[in-house]
Amino acid sequence: MAGRINDDDVKAVRDAVPIDSVVSEYLQLRNAGGGNLKGLCPFHDEKSPSFQVSPGKGLFHCFGCQEGGDTIAFVMKIDHLSFSEAVERLAAQAGITLRYEEGGYNPAHQRGERIRLVEAHRIAARYYAEQLDGAEAETGRKFLAERGFDQAAAQHFGVGYSPAGWDHLTRFLRGKGFSDKELLLSGLSQEGRRGPIDRFRGRLMWPIRDIAGDVVGFGARRLRDDDNGPKYLNTPETAIYRKSQVLYGIDLAKKEIAKSSRAVVVEGYTDVMACHLAGVTTAIATCGTAFGGDHIKILRRLLMDNGSAKVIFTFDGDAAGQKAALRAFEDDQKFAAETFIAVAPDGMDPCDLRLAKGDEAVRELAEPRNQLFEFAIRQIVKAYDLETPVGRAAALDEAAPIVARIKNSASQHEVAVQLAGLLGILDTQFVVRRVAQLARWARERGTGGGRGPAPAPHSPRYGTAPPAPRPDGPALNLRSPAHRTERELLKLALQHPELVSPAFDAYGADEFTAPPYAAVRQAIADAGGAEPGVPDPPAYLARVREAAPDDSVRAMVTELAVESVHSRTVDESYAGVQLVQVRLRAVDRRISEVQGTLARVGAQADPQRIAAVQNELWVLQQYARSLRNRGADAL
Repeated sequence: MAGRINDDDVKAVRDAVPIDSVVSEYLQLRNAGGGNLKGLCPFHDEKSPSFQVSPGKGLFHCFGCQEGGDTIAFVMKIDHLSFSEAVERLAAQAGITLRYEEGGYNPAHQRGERIRLVEAHRIAARYYAEQLDGAEAETGRKFLAERGFDQAAAQHFGVGYSPAGWDHLTRFLRGKGFSDKELLLSGLSQEGRRGPIDRFRGRLMWPIRDIAGDVVGFGARRLRDDDNGPKYLNTPETAIYRKSQVLYGIDLAKKEIAKSSRAVVVEGYTDVMACHLAGVTTAIATCGTAFGGDHIKILRRLLMDNGSAKVIFTFDGDAAGQKAALRAFEDDQKFAAETFIAVAPDGMDPCDLRLAKGDEAVRELAEPRNQLFEFAIRQIVKAYDLETPVGRAAALDEAAPIVARIKNSASQHEVAVQLAGLLGILDTQFVVRRVAQLARWARERGTGGGRGPAPAPHSPRYGTAPPAPRPDGPALNLRSPAHRTERELLKLALQHPELVSPAFDAYGADEFTAPPYAAVRQAIADAGGAEPGVPDPPAYLARVREAAPDDSVRAMVTELAVESVHSRTVDESYAGVQLVQVRLRAVDRRISEVQGTLARVGAQADPQRIAAVQNELWVLQQYARSLRNRGADAL
């Protein structure tokens, strides 16, 4: 059993790997103000960014789904890793050697399953790449050369060759310490008559990497006539490879996709290579499956749905390519980006086009010209006999709902007019009214007549609607002045403890009327209080998070630590106002309680008791008056 990772090493990993650099491997981040960054949450679907990252504090938090935590928590969540697996991955990136308690460190036995499978694929990718230089791989090198790819191109994309023997890779990986069980789980080997054998034999190999750059699978192209397998053979579904959730080339294209707000979707590995070598470095491809919803989620996080984003699909001009384009259009509404289709002259794919007409032709192909919905409409119209009234009516019935989904009303009207012309319907306004009616019905049903973004989940702001109720407690009422001020004071205590200390540490949890806020106040106390002049904010916040009694309080700590303070000037004066308001409301509540006690006691009660209650009431009233008149000086 793996030993516990040394606490100092865990802290070193947290400090060494900036959270924004890790998160930006998976989604595009933009300035959110106050030193924070924002992007589309990778853990739930959203149209507007509610996911925030605070590099200075080493934390992330989504105000939509409430996921949050530090760098390690992010890697655990997004890659489905255990704590130790996430720390090991980050340590490897930072070049940190981890120490394990209870028995020391043994990499061969103490790494988690996912880490082991990724490591096996990394070694296999290097092995295959080395085999491409051998005599047996001559057919593979010839295949690449005939398609315009030299040795440098093969090295850039990591293309390799799997030997034709039964178990070359299997034996090689066994020699590296991998068990037969791990080789079978990885999909690199399969069960043979006498034990595991290589899954890929005598084929050209493309390593498939996830968005973080880890090799998680392979695409293998048949080369020999005596190979009775499919033309392309992919890694089977495994713990680290799901074909519906990976895009070939995304590791190379992600930065340019985020920078240019443009992605080019092609059909195959060689098409991706041709595009990148021609200068279209935003090209990606699916891996043996149709482009679908999970692929869209990956792209949306990079494109940020900023309205000007563009996705260009390139498909072969044959019937299969047209079918693929129509299938892509079915998911078109999941994009806020505009979608386009590009079909090369003579139906060539980008690889063939580059061979025939050069790099410039590929770059020209990838320019967004023909919108996908226009292509879909024309394909529908072609399927009907427009010489008859029945054919025209049927084509209108199928095409009008597509036009109704165009989000821009001016474009929708223009395309409706074009549709009338395509169908040969002289009464143009009839078609325009039909489309407008369908769009209105869709909006009323909530299905969306267009592609506009849905209302953003409210991040906590003064005067906005409260966040969704937490499953473990009542919703916080942010219209309540008391709750707003308590929230602001806690944010200051977590983000700027030097401004509220030492006064804050004298506040009891009962001075916070919202139970979640009272729990956070207690966690700060349990962590040692809001010490002045904290030199290491991430370490301070880590202590508070660790002191939280459960995940819900821990999530609230993260949320308050990441959310911006609602003042342009954050100084002692502003902090003093929040301290006074929270204390004053607590004093006023106590005054009301004492006045109620005095009324219930009545004139017939024990004079000493009445005098004690009256004295407490007088002291509280004097304190409240002092707080109102002198502010923070009265604390």
